[in-house]
Parts: sequence; C-alpha cells; structure tokens
Amino acid sequence: MKAYFGFDDTDTHNSLYGTGKLVRWFQQKLSVESQCIGVVRQQLLVCDAIPYTSHNSAACMIVEIPDLSMLDQMIADAVSHIESHAALGSDPGLCVAAECDSNLENIVEYGRSCTHTISTQKQALQTAKNIHLSGHGGTHDGIIGAVAAVGLTLSGWSGRFIELRNLRDWPAQATVSELKDSGIETLSIDRDAKVPVPSDIVITNGWLRPRLIGHRPVLLVRPQGQSIWTNIDGKRIKNGHSTMKNKPLTQTETVKSA
Repeated sequence: MKAYFGFDDTDTHNSLYGTGKLVRWFQQKLSVESQCIGVVRQQLLVCDAIPYTSHNSAACMIVEIPDLSMLDQMIADAVSHIESHAALGSDPGLCVAAECDSNLENIVEYGRSCTHTISTQKQALQTAKNIHLSGHGGTHDGIIGAVAAVGLTLSGWSGRFIELRNLRDWPAQATVSELKDSGIETLSIDRDAKVPVPSDIVITNGWLRPRLIGHRPVLLVRPQGQSIWTNIDGKRIKNGHSTMKNKPLTQTETVKSA
C-alpha cells in the first residue's frame, strides 16, 4: 500500500538546505518494513501575493508500507523530523494520505488548483478533513503546499522526481535499457514521434530528474543524432539558467563503447 507524505515551507532565505533535501532525509526515519519509492518536487503558483522562499515548490515522499497500522507511528516520525530539521522562522506543514483513503479526488483537485490560484489555510483544512494535516511552527502556512504536494503526486501527472533509488549516481550517458531497468521510462518529445530503442544512448547532462507521468518516472528526451538522445533538462543555477549545453554534440564526442 502506498502512503504519501507532503511537506512544505520548512526553510527560509538563510537556510543551508531546502524542503526537498529535508524530505529526502526522511528516508532515514523509515522502518525496515517500509520502502521509499521516490520523492517528487511539485511546483506551485508563483505570485507576489504568496510568501515563498525561492520557487514556491513543495515535496511529497511516496512510501510503500505493508500495513496501514504503521501510519500513525510514521506520522509521528515525520513530525519529529520536521521539528529537528526545519529552519527557525519557517512555517512547516505536513500532510499524509494513504491510497485507500476516501475522497482523494478532492485532494487531487485541490493540488491542481494550487498551481494557478491562491489558496488559504481554511481551504486546505477543509480539503484534508479526512486525512492527516498539521502545522509545525510559524504561521502554519506550509499546510497549504503540503496538501497540494500530496494531491499533485496522487494525480500521477505532475512534478519531477528528486529522489529515486540511485538518481544522483548516473553517469554522463546511459542506454535506454539501463534506464528502464532502473524503473525510468524514456519518452521522446520529437515532433515525428520517434521511439528510443533499448540500445540507444541517452546523454543525461549529469542530472536526471524524471517527470511523474502516468504514475511512472519518465525521462523526457530529444534526438541528438543517430541512436543518440539527450535529456531535455539540466540543473538550474542561481541566475536561473540551466547547466545543460545548447550546442549539439557529435556522435564521436558523446558515445562511448556501449
């Protein structure tokens, strides 16, 4: 059974780390019977009327649990984790739902609404009345993004993975089959709808963050040469630009012996 742990607003402008890293650390608190499937970053509305630290994103950890009776202790562990690691002056919120909970469609719709409209704590509390929702400091405004993160992740069609097994260990290039073996599908955004084959090379740009598409991690790629594809994303740096190079590489430059 899957459980969804949404966290938001655990950092400040002076924090050494953001909410995404705090959520990834929560893996260390999971019992041996539970398994972190992944952590998904969700982008919410960026608007001058909404206070946020950097990009107004929230994060949701997807956890496989063998028994629903474990959830209360896991929620207590998540609260303890927030209290230990959230920045002083932040406004943390925690939302937790299991896939068997009722009225999850309301959570999904609320999450979608938070990508384009301003919401309130009252609306978040009303939406999450059948699941766990709690604030843990400051204004408690983080409950809004926490519910939205759970809803968007439950939808299966929003966000990007910031944790997924060995996500940070991938080399500069990999084959389509290697990615698939790791649970990552490869999807071409080529206008001619070409399909990457298992032996094709994918240039990762040293930064794999698959999208959540159809409830699965999917890496979006574009063609770069014969049997070569490149990850469309790159790491964002402080000036807002991507680290990925725009200059196409030749087959000689990119492909090592497979």
